[in-house]
Amino acid sequence: MPQQYDVASLGNAIVDIIASVDDRFLLTHKIAKGTMTLIDEFRAKELLKALADNQQTMSSAREVAGGSAANTMAGLASLGGNGLFLGKVSDDRLGKVFADSMVATGIRFHNGSSKTSASTASSMIAVTPDGQRSMNTFLGACREMVADDVDEEQVAAARVLYIEGYLWDEEKAKEASRKAIAAVKGAGGRIALSLSDPFCVGRFRDEFLHLLDKDVGILFANEDEAKALFQAEDFDGVIAGAKKWGGIAALTRSAKGCVIVEEGMVHEIPAAPVSRVIDTTGAGDQFAAGFLYGLTHGKGLPDCGRLGALAAAEVISHYGARPETSLKDLAAKAGLL
Repeated sequence: MPQQYDVASLGNAIVDIIASVDDRFLLTHKIAKGTMTLIDEFRAKELLKALADNQQTMSSAREVAGGSAANTMAGLASLGGNGLFLGKVSDDRLGKVFADSMVATGIRFHNGSSKTSASTASSMIAVTPDGQRSMNTFLGACREMVADDVDEEQVAAARVLYIEGYLWDEEKAKEASRKAIAAVKGAGGRIALSLSDPFCVGRFRDEFLHLLDKDVGILFANEDEAKALFQAEDFDGVIAGAKKWGGIAALTRSAKGCVIVEEGMVHEIPAAPVSRVIDTTGAGDQFAAGFLYGLTHGKGLPDCGRLGALAAAEVISHYGARPETSLKDLAAKAGLL
């Protein structure tokens, strides 16, 4: 089968509501700093009301299409890559916002064939002055992704299938992921997994390890996620665990850059320069975008890491989880394309 896409991705289709807040706002409304917390519809409405009641905060709020894997696909497109995103939205205003946004990036969006009565997912992202983001996510229609929503012929036309760990919070989404994995592997493609966050690893560590053993050949994780997965006390233990596994581990360390491990080879890549960190939302997503673009375009692992670092640096220099400057142009100026 011809490989029509560089990357096909499964993930939660979410509309982000991004707002600048102070630490007092987090404390007042019991928002856990620097993590992603799943919330119900009541809590989502409660937090949106809190934003509306705070006029200064509400004036800075922006409503944009998001979701971890979808953000990665937007970054891939910004580099000139060709991708397919499979996610679930409702037939409502936010669902249209999401679909239109994906099409505008040049990424093909597949919403599946099953119907949903739930509202399109949304996430309130509270950004504090230190650049930390605290996400409160109502999954809504995301919870209703099922195996029938996966078009096997479409996903099998991708060189790499990229799956976000957050999907493991729903059993039916796991089934959809497994169906996509089987289709891509059957066509000779590769499987990549993002661990999403340390709490996600805590919930599904054994299942993730099984995936790494049987299906996944490319792993994306930050330092805390990798420590949780490999049960390591320090980063040397993470490196040892990644070497023992044997696949490609792309490990991000914020200002320390990233480390790429493949069997016995270890590549240390410095962080790309950024004048000021505004919002760390999407840094890991964009790192994955740059890395996957490099991997599907014949780049060596060090250059894949450099492309990832460049994409991450761009996105943390402004609010929002998607590039505002052409990553293709930035990469060309840096001599990476």
